[in-house]
Amino acid sequence: MICYFSATGNCQYVAGRIAAALGDTAMSITGADTDISLSEGEVFGIVTPTYYWELPGPVREFLSEVTLSGSRNRYSFLVATYGTTPGCCGEDARRILAGRNIALNASFSVKMPDNWTPIFDLSDPEKTAKQNQAAEGTIADVISRIQTRQTGNHTERRLPYAVRAITDPLLNSKRKTKNFYVEDTCIGCGLCAKKCPVQAIEMQNGKPIWVKTRCALCLGCLHRCPKFAIQYGNGKTKLHGQYRNPHASI
Repeated sequence: MICYFSATGNCQYVAGRIAAALGDTAMSITGADTDISLSEGEVFGIVTPTYYWELPGPVREFLSEVTLSGSRNRYSFLVATYGTTPGCCGEDARRILAGRNIALNASFSVKMPDNWTPIFDLSDPEKTAKQNQAAEGTIADVISRIQTRQTGNHTERRLPYAVRAITDPLLNSKRKTKNFYVEDTCIGCGLCAKKCPVQAIEMQNGKPIWVKTRCALCLGCLHRCPKFAIQYGNGKTKLHGQYRNPHASI
């Protein structure tokens, strides 16, 4: 079972590639059952984006509750997609799963376009296409390592677990939904509310309203909006464009 969290398709695509190579199934963790039964020899994989150099909240919550049964010859791994560094994602996941008596055998990483457009400029489709093409070789290499059940933390450009003392306050601050705003171009389609992984958005009087003080910070609402009416923070998101992985169905 390959489990993934994905807002704009990178992790969905990587999980799908891994699942296809292994003859396995890729499953979104959003709304998924945390009691997972594996067939004999089946792997347990997690594919996650990196948010502020650590695991996204929904991934941490899923790993903190997951239970595995059914396989005595288990191999568990994590793949973190990232823009600058996967931070401490591998070690963070290892520690969380250890608390569930689940050994994380390996961690890997794949550099892909980073959808955090308050900083990263994704307005050039040729540039993002080149980034995705460059990722293909890394994805193939990760699949090969998984097929041979390589062990150890192989995330590139990783940071020590202690970095969470710095990144946690940053991430929690950026997760505040007061940072989002809606422009007049909104057509009230409700896609943002329907797709929000933590149900932080409701439609009221035909407009999206954030009803929770914090969200997952996935920016799925911003990137999926058909009118690009949802913006975040400093105004740069409007200039930096929208992004969805061209190979994903998300």
